[in-house]
Amino acid sequence: MKHNNASVLLSVHDVKVAYGGIQAVKGVSLEVREGELVSLIGSNGAGKTTTMKAITGLLPLGGGHIQLAGKTIDGQGPWDLVQQGLAMVPEGRGVFTRMTIVENLQMGAYIRDDQAQINADLERMYSFFPRLKERLGQLAGTLSGGEQQMVAMARALMSRPSLLLLDEPSMGLSPKMVETIFEVIRQVSEGGTTILLVEQNARLALQAAHHAYVMDSGLITMSGPASELLNDPQVRVAYLGE
Repeated sequence: MKHNNASVLLSVHDVKVAYGGIQAVKGVSLEVREGELVSLIGSNGAGKTTTMKAITGLLPLGGGHIQLAGKTIDGQGPWDLVQQGLAMVPEGRGVFTRMTIVENLQMGAYIRDDQAQINADLERMYSFFPRLKERLGQLAGTLSGGEQQMVAMARALMSRPSLLLLDEPSMGLSPKMVETIFEVIRQVSEGGTTILLVEQNARLALQAAHHAYVMDSGLITMSGPASELLNDPQVRVAYLGE
């Protein structure tokens, strides 16, 4: 399942980001290869979400470069990036609360006009998340946190991204719901979508990933195959609560 010889889809090179006057990211470099699920783990305040916001153009770079499929994307906004195949599920979900579930999912496909394929993808989302199918006409704002996370993930997938960024998908969810979300992340990865996952739950993130990076105080401190990091004594003590 490892794609060592696959080409690099996302390249983050020496990226720095200042946030509220603080140097939150101090020169981060990482790579995500096509077909891989790459996890970025680290404690709260390590700079993981700031890194994601820099990649998606939500925060300006204070230095460094970001490339998507070999093209520099520094300074481009989320709108431009979706059209180039990058979709993000932000921390805190960000669903359209006054729209129904099905309207949210259709918004995910706004850059597409292949209606038959869109309908097929909607059915695929309902197979991932049967609970959404039961509630298609319900306003997203009335759903539980876990259901909103399902909507946010399904909406991002509706753009058929070549790269899916997930920021803290398990945050605030019940253990059962976390299991469901991670099962879908695995299925989406196995279906060929490249994923960069930022996740507080280091164990789940490392179990799901091919490759992983550990971030601490705005810097990458370790990286390697996820299975190796999962068994690393330092990682086990610092992030797996052992």
